[in-house]
Amino acid sequence: MRFVLNKAVNITNMNAGIIIIGDEILIGQVVDINSSWISREMNKIGFRTETVITVGDDGKSISDAIDRCLDVADVVFMTGGLGPTKDDITKKVICEKFGTELVLNEAVLANVAEMLGRRGIALTENNRGQALVPATATVINNAVGTAPGIMMEVSNISHPEPVEGSSLSHSVPFVSTSSFRQTQCTATGGTDSHPEPVVTERSRSIEGSVSQKLLFSMPGVPFEMRYLMEHEIIPLIKKHYNLKPVFHKTLLLTGIAESILAEKISGWEDSLAKNVRLAYLPAYSSIRLRLSVYEPDDTTEGYIDSKVEELKRIVPENIIAYEDIKLEELVGKLLKDRHCTVATAESCTGGKVASLITSVSGSSEYYKGSVVSYCNEVKADVLGVSRADLEKYGAVSSTVAEQMASGVRRLLKTDYAVATTGIAGPTGGSDEKPVGTVWIAVATPTKVVSRKYVFGKDRAINIERFAASALSMLIVEMEKEC
Repeated sequence: MRFVLNKAVNITNMNAGIIIIGDEILIGQVVDINSSWISREMNKIGFRTETVITVGDDGKSISDAIDRCLDVADVVFMTGGLGPTKDDITKKVICEKFGTELVLNEAVLANVAEMLGRRGIALTENNRGQALVPATATVINNAVGTAPGIMMEVSNISHPEPVEGSSLSHSVPFVSTSSFRQTQCTATGGTDSHPEPVVTERSRSIEGSVSQKLLFSMPGVPFEMRYLMEHEIIPLIKKHYNLKPVFHKTLLLTGIAESILAEKISGWEDSLAKNVRLAYLPAYSSIRLRLSVYEPDDTTEGYIDSKVEELKRIVPENIIAYEDIKLEELVGKLLKDRHCTVATAESCTGGKVASLITSVSGSSEYYKGSVVSYCNEVKADVLGVSRADLEKYGAVSSTVAEQMASGVRRLLKTDYAVATTGIAGPTGGSDEKPVGTVWIAVATPTKVVSRKYVFGKDRAINIERFAASALSMLIVEMEKEC
């Protein structure tokens, strides 16, 4: 028998814990991108991530991580260890920890067989193992992979006697069979996309103080994890808890070092209300300032807007956006708003600037193309850079950078153009032009400007910084034109 909850639980603040499982993460073979994505998405709906733990494929390490997360978090998200191989032990650890056992789920098995069949792969015993799930778990449909998601409900119980019919000892947290309608995959792909909160008869029979926490276990493959979170888990959590989203206001600044910015706005920062958190998020040629309020009310937005107006008066020349946006996205937004086009001429960045611009969907509306003029012959023959100036000033110079920008703008018939010429390193530098030197030029409908930057000695980092600086400079010059 199931008892439907009358309404969602009202919560002002909830904490999340994240466990990333896999030896490949610990040895640096694979970069963890799951934890940052989960933290960002959960923050949007009102969660604060209290801890992120990375562990290897070791039972005790996984079990200890669960304990640590449950100690500080209301909801725990685990990724990894659900595959078909012997080192995928997450389900086994969950069973041992919460006093349950693995059982075959026929719906999951049918889904596994159907997916493998579409690819012409025979079902093996290892694959059948992916259809084994903890008996007390809620199975969450994975329509894009063979490993289902799992939800466990962990309740801390103060109860003098064991529950009748339960084999769990006092030391084992009670795990209800499900307080959510079980979401199971089927061979035809049918799912309950809007799970209905329910309370089981077993959980209703418990007397005493119960504090329920949720533990989600998902595949470590990023696109599978994201599918489960977006289509199943986040909707389920939002349905069960009435959460207040965290209020964020992000500003994008350029042309100023983090230390100098912090000094200039220290008085403003000290004047912020105590419930407002300020974060400095520096990147290669920009800084994001993020103002956060974790328990917003009706006055929050107005208050933050007034503080932003104060900040504008302190660093008016440095703020280039009042939203959380990437440089390449802002370039596209400005160009589309103006119905303008841009081209790039690159030497030391080798197409990196073009790559960033075209990483934005819809960039074909405003981006015409690039000339990667890595050698002087291409600079002269294609872009029309003066050979005499190349000889006199060298390729890494203001004169050449400006001619490159003008040349590609003329060649591709665009409104704007940006050019880079520099020394990425680690070789090729001199006392006059050390490694890390770059000249960037921007050509607009009315003028051509250039600027010299000097960075470090790491080639890969220099290329990133050169490209980001080129986008920043392009944004600044476009905003001057309006």
